[in-house]
Amino acid sequence: MKQEHIDQVSAAVAAVAERLEKGEVSNVYFVACGGSQANMMPAQYMFDRELDIPAAIYTSNEFNYATPKGFGPQSVVITCSHSGTTPETVAAAQKATDAGAVSIAFSNEVDSPLWKAAQYPIHYDHGPEAADSDKGGSVMSRLWFELLRVLDPADADVWQSGADAIDGLADVKNAAAEKYREVATKFASDNKRAPVIYTMGSGANYGEMYSLAICLFMEMQWIHSNCIHSGEYFHGPFEVTDFDVPFVITVGNGATRFLDERALAFAQKFSERLFVIDENDFDFGDLDARVREYLAPEVLGAVIRVMVEALAHDRGHALSVRRYMWQMEY
Repeated sequence: MKQEHIDQVSAAVAAVAERLEKGEVSNVYFVACGGSQANMMPAQYMFDRELDIPAAIYTSNEFNYATPKGFGPQSVVITCSHSGTTPETVAAAQKATDAGAVSIAFSNEVDSPLWKAAQYPIHYDHGPEAADSDKGGSVMSRLWFELLRVLDPADADVWQSGADAIDGLADVKNAAAEKYREVATKFASDNKRAPVIYTMGSGANYGEMYSLAICLFMEMQWIHSNCIHSGEYFHGPFEVTDFDVPFVITVGNGATRFLDERALAFAQKFSERLFVIDENDFDFGDLDARVREYLAPEVLGAVIRVMVEALAHDRGHALSVRRYMWQMEY
């Protein structure tokens, strides 16, 4: 990872550590929209599981217009916008800064409105030429583990191992992508004309499956979709399961794996169009199981990308094409 990114993460972590020493950290809010929000869902799950400090995730304008009562100077507010121009996210970062909270923001664009609104902006690289360890998911993951190291000092060594593992994560991603390439491309070919594709997952992986539904399928391919939480599948959604209804299902490697296994077992009985990604196939070596659970969404994303790029190719619909987004005022 570039020293630039490490230094920016370290500055944000130091600010939180300073507040913590004074007893001035009472909650953490993750605030963003769309795919940026989805990218932070694993962190909210991670923090709630590992810390006694409450953590919540908000879409930006909900945070702005229905501001949680607990928000204030003792909050840590983490925002993200790839372009740094999402108006509601810029407003949320400015709201946090003005309130005296620790205001942290991720963006690909330096000196963007979001960059200027936050106290501690963090840059990440993007595009095919960028090193994997410098892309958004990796830089974010480093902040999550570094913050846990400070906020949960009893397990600091575990969280440091997570931060240290990020530079080698590209190899894990590449291996997983190659392992699933054949089945991923077949699913894409078989479902290139599907009018709807559902996604399903839980725990740390829910955000990745949510992003697959609302961003990659709905936004970028105009395919009807919905992300179903594995724990909610049997409380209504399983009624849509049929032999010709496609699902992308991830089976996690962490605490909520049972939920995924139960949902998958039912779906396999009735649907013939499943793309199943089992995270126990991801080779993390001897990393602590807790670390593997929280790094798994990053690897899952690499597998999903293989399928989505094949789907876009087979449909003749580039992932960059939009009808409304960025095309007009809304």
